[in-house]
Amino acid sequence: MFEIKATGNSLLRAHGELPLYRAVIPPVATDLSQPLWSVMIPTYNCAGYLRETLASVLAQDPGPDLMQIEVVDDHSTKDDPAAVVAELGSGRVTFYQQPTNVGHVRNFNTCLRRSRGRLIHLLHGDDSVRDGFYETMQLPFANPTVGAAFCRYIAMDEQGHWLSIAPLEQLHNGLVDNWLEKIATGQRLQTPTMVVRRTVYEALGGFDERIATYGEDWEMWVRIAAHFSVWYHAHPLALYRIRSTSLTGQGQRTGKNAEDYRCVIKINRNHLLPDRADQLSNEASRNFAMACLRRARRKLNARDIDTAMSLIKEALKTNRSLPVVAQTLLLLLLWLTQAVLTTKDKEQ
Repeated sequence: MFEIKATGNSLLRAHGELPLYRAVIPPVATDLSQPLWSVMIPTYNCAGYLRETLASVLAQDPGPDLMQIEVVDDHSTKDDPAAVVAELGSGRVTFYQQPTNVGHVRNFNTCLRRSRGRLIHLLHGDDSVRDGFYETMQLPFANPTVGAAFCRYIAMDEQGHWLSIAPLEQLHNGLVDNWLEKIATGQRLQTPTMVVRRTVYEALGGFDERIATYGEDWEMWVRIAAHFSVWYHAHPLALYRIRSTSLTGQGQRTGKNAEDYRCVIKINRNHLLPDRADQLSNEASRNFAMACLRRARRKLNARDIDTAMSLIKEALKTNRSLPVVAQTLLLLLLWLTQAVLTTKDKEQ
């Protein structure tokens, strides 16, 4: 087994200088064992999927000396994750429940604080890993300059059916060239694909608690990329579940996602070189606006007019470049055409 070495960077802030909205992640206490892995599983009202999540991890379990596995529940009210852990974990998986609901960002930070491993994998309680994830994803950290590593993922629906595969970032496994500028223009990965050295979280702090519901992971990946090398594995080793009842799905209907995303774009500017910040931020806002419009088209086709109109409105709030305005006009024309055809069908 190779040694996971701590990394440092002169640009990183000491714990005492971290802003209040960024949780301090202290080093592991000296009287505690520090395994190679901490698989930290945040949950909230998703116990129906937790069996699948835990089974995917336990199938690769190298034992307690090498891997901590813990479920951290944000005070679920609709199900019983503790019962699932007791049933499937058989004493191997520990369980911690927040005394009150703290929100998913603070629950993520609780996961980081409670972790003991040298490598941290945050695995949502409705996502899964494929065979070989942990054995493969530990290898890049033999390079002491690597602060984080991620792989491709497969998106699946609520029933576990595969929907799509993430596009390739590059054709080969290895360090990602110019990763900061790539990740700064938009969220390109999902949380279960990412593994991070604990010392990186200790140096940079936890997830930004100013971000209420959406984009806190993107800000973290940009922050890490600004200070550390990041490794990429081209084979899809993680499964990301898309659910209509998730925070992401709810946020699309209310417009909260777009509000948070605009906030993250502003925060991310602080991680970029001054001479590139404007261009990259503008590209990020345009990319997100176009993504909103693509989702709006799908919602129009599904006759979900309210969500479609919410997405169109948020796209224009985010960016009003020519491509965004042109695509908006096309969608409005589509909506009017559908409305006319529907009226004719009713009259007949």
